[in-house]
Amino acid sequence: MKIGLLFGSFNPIHIGHLIIANYMANHTDLDKVWLVVSPQNPLKKYGDLINTYDRLEMARLATDNSENLSVSDIELKLPQPSYTIDTLTLLKEKHPEHTFALIMGSDNLVSLHKWKNYKLILRDYQIYVYPRPGYENTDLATHPSVHITMTPLMELSATFIRKSIAEKKNVQFFVPDPVLKFIESKGLYR
Repeated sequence: MKIGLLFGSFNPIHIGHLIIANYMANHTDLDKVWLVVSPQNPLKKYGDLINTYDRLEMARLATDNSENLSVSDIELKLPQPSYTIDTLTLLKEKHPEHTFALIMGSDNLVSLHKWKNYKLILRDYQIYVYPRPGYENTDLATHPSVHITMTPLMELSATFIRKSIAEKKNVQFFVPDPVLKFIESKGLYR
């Protein structure tokens, strides 16, 4: 089975993440998409990241009824910060029956050269890229391992959602209902 891996802090998971994952699972040659909850991205500041297990639970709530999407906690088993190449290596060891591919935004493709062992990633893995505003051109777009997709352009961000919640604005329809109930029940992002 060919599994697409969508890495993220999912702080919180939102409709944009799910649209991207669903598109990849249904409009490419990927069989399934695993959302990999990252405890800490080594290229980002820690900032206002909430508890990893709350983010993991929200991702699970968001994908509960999906046949093609699921959640992976693999990065919680790795030293922090976790690096994509280390996660890929562990997944390959644990699941030799699967082929893994990366899913990333064009913004990440632009900065891929900053990733640990990025040349190995390009050599050994397919990368499915969804568009992000302002990041249309990169030299890597023509690399044989890179597949630029026609995923619907999403300008929704977790930062916007966190800010809206803190300002007591309605975020219904930006996050799935079970996720919104979880956020409200725990008073997250207030």
